[in-house]
Amino acid sequence: MSNATTTPAVVNQRKTLDWRAVETTALVDSTTEVINNFFEWFGSLGIFFWQVVRAAVTPPFEWRELIRQLDEVGSKSLPLVALAGSAIGIVISLEARYSLSRFGAKSMFPATLVYSVIQVMGPIITGLVVSGRVGAGIGAELASMKVTEQIDAIEASAINPYRLLAATRIVACILMLPLLTIAADACGLLTGWFAQALVEPLSCHQFVQRGFQGATFNAFLPPTFKTVVYGLIIGLVACFQGMRTRGGAEGVGRAATNSVVLASLFLILADVVLVKFILVVFP
Repeated sequence: MSNATTTPAVVNQRKTLDWRAVETTALVDSTTEVINNFFEWFGSLGIFFWQVVRAAVTPPFEWRELIRQLDEVGSKSLPLVALAGSAIGIVISLEARYSLSRFGAKSMFPATLVYSVIQVMGPIITGLVVSGRVGAGIGAELASMKVTEQIDAIEASAINPYRLLAATRIVACILMLPLLTIAADACGLLTGWFAQALVEPLSCHQFVQRGFQGATFNAFLPPTFKTVVYGLIIGLVACFQGMRTRGGAEGVGRAATNSVVLASLFLILADVVLVKFILVVFP
């Protein structure tokens, strides 16, 4: 009689334990799959990078395609980068003037603007803007070529697609990012000075003299040339995502989105490492 009354409770307890075991197993399996996909993606990225490097250093070199990509990455990104740099200069000028006025340090405005734009905001803003424009363009272009089998046709024509398509775009990003950063810095300093001159008289000569007083090349060259790493990240991730696309039009859109998101994320993480590296090497 007692066994009959206790059987439902035991059965319910066993069912609860079974459901917990199933949920635990599913959680472990999903976590393992995510970890495996993570390492698989980075492993594939490393293999792709090695293939691109090997193709880039072996002749024949694709000079015509490289020049076209330099124009595509540099010249066509210049207006957007200049606009972003100008906006950053105005914002920093307004914020710095308000903050420095509260502490009675308005004479430090030129140096604050110069160091803020050139060392901090100019490189990262340029990298993010180029990542959004160029990264999406490269990812979508190569993904479209992949799903329409144009890359297979190029390879069948005895042309190395890693040299023609990937290496030229990555090298173009590496070469043009520092130049675009300099342009963004110049626009930011110019608009920052102009915004300050509208409020208080400040000649351009005084602004330059005070802003760059005591400045050395170690203060400005490393932040500018760290964008070489940004260019490598943007070009490599965009080309990798584009050339491994599958799934038709949906895959093209996914490749463009992933190119921008991953490149921007890695760019920000690289900025953290590079800032620490610059502070150690160039104190």
